Amino acid sequence: MTSLLGQKIGMTQIFDEAGNIIPVTVVEAGPCVVTQLKTTINDGYDAIQVGFGQSKHLNRPQQGHLKTAKSRFLKEFAVSKPEEYQVGQEIKLDVFKLNDVVSVTATSIGKGFQGTIKRHHHHRGPMSHGSKSHRITGSIGAGTTPGRVFKGRGMAGHMGAAQVTQPSLRIARVDTARNLLLLAGAVPGKSGNLVFIRKTGEYKPPVQTKHAADKKAEKPTIVGKAKK
Repeated sequence: MTSLLGQKIGMTQIFDEAGNIIPVTVVEAGPCVVTQLKTTINDGYDAIQVGFGQSKHLNRPQQGHLKTAKSRFLKEFAVSKPEEYQVGQEIKLDVFKLNDVVSVTATSIGKGFQGTIKRHHHHRGPMSHGSKSHRITGSIGAGTTPGRVFKGRGMAGHMGAAQVTQPSLRIARVDTARNLLLLAGAVPGKSGNLVFIRKTGEYKPPVQTKHAADKKAEKPTIVGKAKK
């Protein structure tokens, strides 16, 4: 399994071997505890349920289910062989390594009720004296025909606080002692948010191609013409 639950700590910057600044997001990933095994015979599919964090208050059903760990957050991961795991087993940060490419899913920052300019990037009206359409929504459709508002029309409403997945983030540093992942780039949501990290591949550095001017400079020059 190459997935973990974690918590966003914040952003900072580090330096690579060449001295370049890399903006990174610090994520506390794991350790996660296996709380339940799901099999095809009992549940119709193969998966494991893992928990992350510590909950202060658990009701009676939750106390019976979470005997091994009082986890605050629970999530299921699809696995092909759930019998390889045990209830109470810890899944730590060693499932990731340096330069792995991961996707991070989290809840974006809520913006509240916003207008069409901020929410849908609509243009505003004239700001001169006498204009009555500075930042209003404007027309939302014709009157008689079709006589209704088409579905999907961009209008004012609640913005943010939605599930967002940020793909192709490279792991810039792994701190197994403190369960910290440093991801090159930004992660959705505010500090303290729950994040879901899933490995999608490995980072391949770009191939250094020579510039056209460099190729032209390397081309040998012929002095004079060869005699026949």
